[in-house]
Amino acid sequence: MADLEGKVVFITGASRGIGLAIATRAAKDGAKIVIAAKTTESHPKLPGTIFTAAENVREAGGEALPIKCDIRHEDEVEAAIAQAVETFGGIDILVNNASAISLTNTAATPMKRFDLMHQVNARGTYLCTAKAAPHLKRALNPHVLTICPPLSTNAKWYGNHTGYTMAKMGMSMCVLGHSAEYKGKIAVNALWPKTAIATAAVRNVIGGEAMMKRCRKPSVMADAAYFVLTESFHECTGNFLIDEDVLLDNGVTDLSSYKVDPKADLLPDFFLD
Repeated sequence: MADLEGKVVFITGASRGIGLAIATRAAKDGAKIVIAAKTTESHPKLPGTIFTAAENVREAGGEALPIKCDIRHEDEVEAAIAQAVETFGGIDILVNNASAISLTNTAATPMKRFDLMHQVNARGTYLCTAKAAPHLKRALNPHVLTICPPLSTNAKWYGNHTGYTMAKMGMSMCVLGHSAEYKGKIAVNALWPKTAIATAAVRNVIGGEAMMKRCRKPSVMADAAYFVLTESFHECTGNFLIDEDVLLDNGVTDLSSYKVDPKADLLPDFFLD
């Protein structure tokens, strides 16, 4: 199987969580990681910055380019893409990981928060893919991987938090559309966790420390992403993949090491029927 040595991997929201885990996993092969995120100063509830992420990437064996980038703004995305190409000579992989969340019902969701979710999730994914695509087409094995769920019209996923579900499904629609648009030129896939993942969003927004114990570590998504990104772009595209299934399909049958608490029951993630 191919590896990611020398590949240029542009990851949005890579200062922590799943994005950082994917970055450090790719770095183990000697990949060149572009860390495109907003955080330049650490926050008590949001540990990690683009600079600490860069240190983690270098410690893992890769090269790092931290870039302050708010993917809501077209000019910042264009500048980040240009800097990545100028520094590393191109882009081989785009990981659309950045996301905003608010698990609130319609009445409790201010339009400012609704707009944020859609600007980051759906629009940000669309924008980054559009700006990276011309460079990806020049790569030997180009991939776009978006951290989003399988498309669903099941009302139970919309009823409690319509705004957030719309924003996440917007990312999924980007995968559906772009996989068809770029077929034969760029692989475009989605990856989503089978269980909740121990991230700042789980701790701060969803359920605190008690729920963190029922999660898997971000490394489960990173290892699954690695298998996807090392597949041939001709043979692996247009898929809505689940991390556990990817690992099992690639011979990883013991998933116990990914549990935060080996004794706790795992919590299923959203959007999986």
